Amino acid sequence: MGVRGLQGFVGSACPHTRTAVNFKELAELHRNQHPGCAPTVVVDAMCCLRYWYTPESWVCGGQWREYFAALRDFVKAFTTVGIKLVFFFDGMVEQGKRAVWVRRRLKNNQEIARIFHYIKSHREQPGRNMFFLPSGLAIFTRFALKTLGQETLCSLQEADYEVASYGLQHNCLGILGEDTDYLIYDTCPYFSISELCLDSLDTVMLCREKLCESLELSLADLPLLACLLGNDTVPEGLFESFRFQCLSSYTSARKNSDKRGNVILAVADHISKVLRLHQGEKKLEEMLPLGQNKALFYKGVASYLLPGQTSPWIFQKPIGITTLGKQIVSVSTDPEFKPESLVCTHPESKEETPVCTHPETEQEDPMNVEPEMKQQVTMVSDTEILKVARAQHVQAESYLVYGVMTSGEIECSNTLEDALDQALPSQAFVYRPMRQRVYSLLLGAGGGGASGGPVVREWFVHSGNPLRHPDLVRPLPMNVPGGTPSLKVLWLSQEPGIQARRMDTLLACLDLSSSREELQAVESRFQALCCLLTYLFVQVDTLCLEDLHAFIAQALCLQGKSLGQLMDLQLEHVEPRAVQLDSLLVRDLSMLVLVNSACGFPWSSSDFMPWNVFDGKLFHEKYLQSDRGYTAEVLVEQDRSRLTRFHDLKSIVCKACVREDRHIVSRQHWRPHHSGRWERQGSGSHRTNSGHSRSGRRQHWRDQGPGSRQCEPGWWRRHSPSSGWSN
Repeated sequence: MGVRGLQGFVGSACPHTRTAVNFKELAELHRNQHPGCAPTVVVDAMCCLRYWYTPESWVCGGQWREYFAALRDFVKAFTTVGIKLVFFFDGMVEQGKRAVWVRRRLKNNQEIARIFHYIKSHREQPGRNMFFLPSGLAIFTRFALKTLGQETLCSLQEADYEVASYGLQHNCLGILGEDTDYLIYDTCPYFSISELCLDSLDTVMLCREKLCESLELSLADLPLLACLLGNDTVPEGLFESFRFQCLSSYTSARKNSDKRGNVILAVADHISKVLRLHQGEKKLEEMLPLGQNKALFYKGVASYLLPGQTSPWIFQKPIGITTLGKQIVSVSTDPEFKPESLVCTHPESKEETPVCTHPETEQEDPMNVEPEMKQQVTMVSDTEILKVARAQHVQAESYLVYGVMTSGEIECSNTLEDALDQALPSQAFVYRPMRQRVYSLLLGAGGGGASGGPVVREWFVHSGNPLRHPDLVRPLPMNVPGGTPSLKVLWLSQEPGIQARRMDTLLACLDLSSSREELQAVESRFQALCCLLTYLFVQVDTLCLEDLHAFIAQALCLQGKSLGQLMDLQLEHVEPRAVQLDSLLVRDLSMLVLVNSACGFPWSSSDFMPWNVFDGKLFHEKYLQSDRGYTAEVLVEQDRSRLTRFHDLKSIVCKACVREDRHIVSRQHWRPHHSGRWERQGSGSHRTNSGHSRSGRRQHWRDQGPGSRQCEPGWWRRHSPSSGWSN
């Protein structure tokens, strides 16, 4: 994140750029200077997740009640002194940042492998030095903050740009985050979240003006410096030889600076003493070895220019480029430079993704274009529906919906999954059929077979996926009683009975329409859980009755647990299989956010927020107990009312699974297979790799290929339990 090497340089070579401040005092000063204007701190939430997640346990899927309490304390600390908070979350991965996103995901895979190795070796959670964010933390943090009454926004482009823009335009007290890009933007003051003491509200302000003094640069030079050093837009290796030349000719290298620090000093010196000599006389590409990377470099410089700002390093009026529904401001002085194509083509195929272009606003100076796009390139042509989807996205009320409808592209980051354990599939495959039906609903297609209909590009992290290309995934047809309603009906209609139609559509996305009657009899707070467990157990035939008992028991017992009891819970040991099941369920909950929003919100989101239905340590405890053969009475802690609910919920899930020819049996009836999988004894109920689903219409995870990986035709056979792709 941010500018390469700048964080360490500021800390070691420019300590005077760091000033101790107190938010309470700053807020009082702001009120005196701006009467009637509430002091506002805009928060880069993605930078703060590690700071916010304070529970001791993290490997078991998340201590969500504790986490919610930590967020509540954070909000209270600021609101008590009259400071308003506005939270921004990443809503899109820009095409230019995809390579960076992929590198980080692959690095995370290595970290996850080390975590599981440690768990298997020590049967306990690793230390904080191996800390990994629980799955879905960013998604559910949005909803937690909204529950706490906070203004929570999801970006339409790079989040740090929108954070910096908001801070500047709304005269905010400052930005709270941990990203050196905020030292480059010419915006309001930047404060460090890692240095924040919540009790006193003391932190550190990093001053870009003092940084400029140290480097003998102006604020307008900082974007140029950032791109020459390397950032998320301009790869670090692009100007490696140029930086070496700067360092070779730099005579004032500081003895107390490391090599990278001296490189920063040398590049800054070159800007101030060489490039400025010809500023305004020569084009930048005549003074720098930009070569064929000229357009990328100008785009990088322009990415730091907020609405209304210009750069002295750019001659001509910038060109606004709109691609895939996101505004990407790019700048060029080359008359032959052309905007990127507005039609997305898979790198290894000739297949194009259909897009529709809609004029939305009048032509204006591209530098003044905010998230309001001049043109919106989408996969859906209904502008009214797009407007609703966009509003829900920006207000952080939905998940993935807008990305599917505009760019036809979605992503999911790493999950705590053991790449060496073949017994459980990746969540990327388990929930793909669910997503495919949502694609059908959102894109109005899905019955066209293997060669027709739209394609969604999925960037989902799973074992063996090098992430060189997205999986090309087509919608699956839905079976909604009475026919699939349109999005206008689901999202906008106020007619009587519309909630029932929304629920029918949601159940169809999960392929659970036949269980509607039984689910209606369940308390609303357990309906979502029953749906998710049924879907999960039908999809994954290596789950057993003991697993089901653990899932249900923890949800029931959670209702009666205080925060203190959950915090004090101690586990005898950590089981790697249970860690994976934790992650599977939490990802299940996050997928339900997608389905619920796509179907017009038939359920209240509070019914499936993890702090209401899941606790990692509690599930782990129930898993260990169930694996040892503890009775249902013991699992629900001798509570009669819980025991009744336990048997009711178990019955509903088991009956729904039987309808799909999925008989959930005890692990005692299984035997270990030589490949590491669990295989049921007898052939009657064993799921084969024939490529056909249980009921003839259900898409099972083992029947899936990765989509159209035309670049590597043998990839799926090497890394997947099945090579079939039945769509």
